[in-house]
Amino acid sequence: MSIDPSDPGHGHSAAAWTAVTIMLAAFAIGTTAFFFELVWLVWASFGLLVAGVIVGYVLSKVGYGVGALPAPHGH
Repeated sequence: MSIDPSDPGHGHSAAAWTAVTIMLAAFAIGTTAFFFELVWLVWASFGLLVAGVIVGYVLSKVGYGVGALPAPHGH
């Protein structure tokens, strides 16, 4: 099976997985904090959510995103 070069990859990258994991944890913490009426933790989880977006963006720019070039082989 060949890989179409125009396929964007649908987020199968270290940057996407890391960002989604951080944001999912932030959402779970925020939902639990909202249930227990811990307002400060709701806002802290919102900060973690924003941090997840930033981490994903930075990782994609550093080369861990979908459009990253493959690692060179030492041949």
